[in-house]
Amino acid sequence: MKVLVVNGSPHINGCTARGLSEVERTLNDLGVETERLNVGTKDIRGCIGCGFCREHGRCVFNDMVNETAPKLAEADGLIVGSPVYYAGANGQLLAFLDRLFYSTAGTVNKTMKVGAAVVSSRRAGSTSAFDEINKYFTISAMPIVSSTYWNEVHGFTAADVEDDKEGLQTMRNLAKNMAFLLKGIALARNEEGSVPQQERQAFTNFHVES
Repeated sequence: MKVLVVNGSPHINGCTARGLSEVERTLNDLGVETERLNVGTKDIRGCIGCGFCREHGRCVFNDMVNETAPKLAEADGLIVGSPVYYAGANGQLLAFLDRLFYSTAGTVNKTMKVGAAVVSSRRAGSTSAFDEINKYFTISAMPIVSSTYWNEVHGFTAADVEDDKEGLQTMRNLAKNMAFLLKGIALARNEEGSVPQQERQAFTNFHVES
């Protein structure tokens, strides 16, 4: 089993990274492989809604998004970590997620891939950023992993996070729950032969042509 870990912070060894490393270490101890991608240091632009991906199965901008798509296809789970800026996730990370999820809609089946958000903040705004990231999972039939508190750590530096004992505990419990859920889904897939088939025929809108 493998989990893709995305660090959306431009500080690759900062607070977000410290929280993610606690999750990774625990997952590894439980037999789950992890691979980390650092998105916050990359030059990533937002989606322009051109529709190129629908025809070609990849984004028109050939950058880290297209490099990540096959990794997402192979992964059993996805963890997305972000610092909190103005009570939201890093804009660069959101641009990456917008394009990754949209451009792979027809090429990567995300059903029952397990998702988790991890956020770090100095003081506040973390729950809204947490909610922001989780929306990518809920629209993609991806079960969200919970912990014993919201998946967040607090501090201004990575050293500060070391003093957030409850935050690090939350990260370890998150990893334990993720490993358990991954193994449960694998057992169910083996028994059923596949993940649940999703209906996609209905597409409701209220546009009325005159």
